[in-house]
Amino acid sequence: MDDEDAPSPWRIETDRTYSAADSDRELRYLAYRHESDDLRVKVAPAALEGDSHPGYALTVTSYPGLELSETKSVRTVLTFERCDRIAREFMELFSARYDGPGSLEDALEYAHRRTADHR
Repeated sequence: MDDEDAPSPWRIETDRTYSAADSDRELRYLAYRHESDDLRVKVAPAALEGDSHPGYALTVTSYPGLELSETKSVRTVLTFERCDRIAREFMELFSARYDGPGSLEDALEYAHRRTADHR
């Protein structure tokens, strides 16, 4: 997979597969980064995010790598494919609303509200 697989204006920051020590199943970890570097979207096994649920967790980190960074959980689903589809929807919604650092929180809230699991 290369950046051509990431929706514009995003790039793939990390794409790894591995097998957990207690399983023979292959797991996948994928992180996307917005071209502004203001937001990272991550699709990872839920256990890596400290979640006790099986499956994959979608999380977003605003201002990754900076002291004021903040990570929020968006949704946990059973399969990688579904989680990645939701991540792509999130990225498209975010990008449609994002217009620079002043609107990051608004765009983040909009995309989160549209893709979160509302129980």
